[in-house]
Amino acid sequence: MNSRKTPENECMQGFSPLVRDWFLENIGEPSEPQKRGWPEIASGRNVLICSPTGSGKTLAAFLKCLDWIISEKNSSANNQAERNRGIRIIYISPLKALNNDIYRNLELPLSGLRQKTSEQGLEIPEVKISVRTGDTPQKERTRMLKDPPDILITTPESLFIMLTSDSYRKLFSTTEYIIVDEIHSICSNKRGVHLSLSIERVERIAGKPLKRIGLTATINPLEEAARFLSGGRDVTVINCDRKRPLELSLSLPVKDLKVLPENTVWPSIYAELMALVRAHRSTLIFVNNRRVAEMVAAGMNSLAGEPFVRTHHGSVSREIRHELERQLKEGEISCLVATSSLELGIDIGCIDLVVQVSSPGTASQVLQRIGRSGHRIGAVSRGAIIPKTRGDLLDSAFISYQAKR
Repeated sequence: MNSRKTPENECMQGFSPLVRDWFLENIGEPSEPQKRGWPEIASGRNVLICSPTGSGKTLAAFLKCLDWIISEKNSSANNQAERNRGIRIIYISPLKALNNDIYRNLELPLSGLRQKTSEQGLEIPEVKISVRTGDTPQKERTRMLKDPPDILITTPESLFIMLTSDSYRKLFSTTEYIIVDEIHSICSNKRGVHLSLSIERVERIAGKPLKRIGLTATINPLEEAARFLSGGRDVTVINCDRKRPLELSLSLPVKDLKVLPENTVWPSIYAELMALVRAHRSTLIFVNNRRVAEMVAAGMNSLAGEPFVRTHHGSVSREIRHELERQLKEGEISCLVATSSLELGIDIGCIDLVVQVSSPGTASQVLQRIGRSGHRIGAVSRGAIIPKTRGDLLDSAFISYQAKR
C-alpha cells in the first residue's frame, strides 16, 4: 500500500504507519466525519462529531485512540507494570445494547492489526476491552479489578456505580480519553445531568483534562450538545449532518376507515403488511406496545401459513432479543415486529423498509424509526405509516408532513 500523502489520506498523517496502512487497505477512503475528526482528535482538542447513522463516526472516535494506546504501550514495552496500569479510554453509551456492538466493532480493527503485524513477523501489544453494564456478571466485574481493561465500555449508570467504589475508582487515574455516544438522547434529561457529574469526577481522579469526544445524530441546537460534552470548555464542533433522502408514505389498509369489511381494521392491516414485506428483502415493523406486537405477528403468521415473523419487546428475554437482532442483521429473518425495546442506536444491518403501525405521536420518533432503513451512506430511508382509525390518519398525515420538511 502506498501511504504517501494524498488528498484522500492526508487526514491520516498523524497515525502510525501500521494503523494508517491497515485502514487504507481494508476500509478504504475515510468518510467525512473521519477526514474532519481525526486531525482534531490528534491535536488533543475536545471534539463533537455530528453525522448520520452509518457514516463511520464511531470509528472516527476510536481509531486514533487505539493508535495512541498501541504506540504508548510499544514505548513502554519493557515495563510490564506501566503497560497494565489502568483504564485509558472510557466509552459511554446510554444504550446497553449498543455496547455489545461497539465491542465487536473494536475487535475488527484489532484483529486486522494483529494479522498485519503477524504477516510482518511482528506483534502488537495486547489491548484489553471490557464491557460493564447492569448485565455484567459478578465474575467479570471482579476480574476487571485484577486485570484492568485499556478500554472500558459502559453506561452512565454503571460508570456512576464504579465511581462510588474505592477499588474501582483508582482504575480511572490513567484515563486520557472519554467518548460519549448518542449525546442527542441524554443531553437534555436527568441521565445527562448525572453523567456530566460523573465525567467531572473522572477528570478529577485522573488529575488532568480529559480529551472528550462526543458523537451524535441530528440535534438542534448543536452548540448546546457541545456545551454538555465539554462542561463549558472549548470544543470543536464537526457538523457532517446531511439530510438523508426520505421516502415516507401513508398506506391505508382500507379505502374508507368508516366502512370496515369485518367490523375491524386489523385483518386489512395484516394483509397490507404482508404485501409490503413480500415486496422487500428486509422489513422492520414498529408498533406502540407489546400487545399489538404479538397480535400483529400472530396475524401475519396466520395469513402466511408459517411462523416467519418474530417479535421484539421488553418481555422477551435479553438473550432472545440479541439473537433476533443478530438474525435480522445477518438476513436469517426477513421481518421483525418491534416496540421501543429495539434501541435505535444499535447496528441491525441494512433494512429495506420500516413500517410504523399507527402514529407514534411525534415527527422525531418517526424520523428515528424510518432512519433505520437505508442504513448506509448515500442510501434512501424508506418508510410507511399505516393508520388504524380516522383520528390516527389525521395525526399520521400531520406527522408525515412534519417529517418531510
